Amino acid sequence: MSEKLWGGRFERSTDEMINDFQASISFDKRLYREDIQGSIAHAKMLARCEIISVDDSEKIIAGLKKILAQIEAGEFEFKTALEDIHMNIEAALTAEIGEAGGRLHTARSRNDQVALDMHLYVRRQACEIRRLLIELQKALVDAAEKNLGVIMPGYTHLQRAQPILFSHHLLAYFEMLTRDGERFAGVYDRANIMPLGAGALAGTTFPIDRNFVADELDFDAVYQNSLDAVSDRDYVLEFLAAASILMVHLSRLSEEIILWCSREFSFVELDDAHCTGSSMMPQKKNPDVPELVRGKAGRVIGHLMAMLTTVKSLPLAYNKDLQEDKEGLFDAIDTVKFSLAVFAQIIAGMKVRAENMRRAVEEDFSNATDLADYLVRKNIPFRQAHEISGKLVHECISRGIYLKDLTLDEFKSFSDRFDADIYEALKPETCVDARNSLGGTATEQVKRQISNAREWLKEAAQ
Repeated sequence: MSEKLWGGRFERSTDEMINDFQASISFDKRLYREDIQGSIAHAKMLARCEIISVDDSEKIIAGLKKILAQIEAGEFEFKTALEDIHMNIEAALTAEIGEAGGRLHTARSRNDQVALDMHLYVRRQACEIRRLLIELQKALVDAAEKNLGVIMPGYTHLQRAQPILFSHHLLAYFEMLTRDGERFAGVYDRANIMPLGAGALAGTTFPIDRNFVADELDFDAVYQNSLDAVSDRDYVLEFLAAASILMVHLSRLSEEIILWCSREFSFVELDDAHCTGSSMMPQKKNPDVPELVRGKAGRVIGHLMAMLTTVKSLPLAYNKDLQEDKEGLFDAIDTVKFSLAVFAQIIAGMKVRAENMRRAVEEDFSNATDLADYLVRKNIPFRQAHEISGKLVHECISRGIYLKDLTLDEFKSFSDRFDADIYEALKPETCVDARNSLGGTATEQVKRQISNAREWLKEAAQ
């Protein structure tokens, strides 16, 4: 008898090179838990529908649980000749319990079996990533609350624009990650559909109960079309899309932290435990982890592009091309989970150099908009106020001073609407707290954002 579970049709053994080329056990063995979980539910259903005996079902379930224990103890030998996780487990089961093991595959195909495994796996990983997202969000809120009074320059075009609270900046990433979590919740919903029972592509002749299996595995729905069930990889595409957007957000944060750590900014310092040095230059303290996360964003985006390309022209139903859905997905999962976990540590251990941020705000013209707003409140049209403010900035630049260094008489030489209260209006704290519109950077608004975030985290943890 051929070692291949499908060997009856063939007279010659598969070429060894072809075996190695098409085998997926090297990477799909991580699906062992889902494969066994799905097979147990399938065996229960077969007995319930009287397709196999209760005795055989019980033997199968006991054998599968024993194999699960062996795998988790590192005592199971995975064989390339058996191609994938499904055939490795089924062969081991038959060797363990005899003829009953050969009945497990009744009324199913590897096509709907692998689809089930992938749905279970993606569903579980979506939950784990949402948990890690929440941990990073908590670290951001903690840092925002701890540094509530710190004022930094806000940037557009990487040029200093207006003073903002550092906490406000961190909370922008909290909002991005909230949307990321919502996207992964959507991934969960689309993965939460049960494909088993579709067979190879057309269903099965046996009187199965697909809804029973769905209930056993906590699926909310069952695929209504067998062709769709075995060929659908939308949930994998959605996962990779959500992962790519998340990595873009982490890459943006990485870039900012890398800039902030530089001597040119010196806004933050990372913990020694999260940096490396140079083999040649003894003074170096390199933000390698944010750099790696920034680099790995391209890798995850690449997996999305690869999967889109793989499925874009596949005819229904199953094609071997779909085996390519796994390696990129698995790597994306590992990359995202590492990046989230390490970033939570980086944010928690980051030292904020408030004095350098304050100096940057005071030694620039990021309060020029507030100068214009001051004149508007003195009943000067904004466009005219904007022009006056621009001329004052030009005057200061030509003299190597800042707005706060001008005398009141010098202010008045540009407009008689200026008064002594201009100096208070130009202070960083005044500029920040004046922006008290909903979602603005004012201390009152940022406190509200922190409170809302805390409430959100409390609900998310339940």
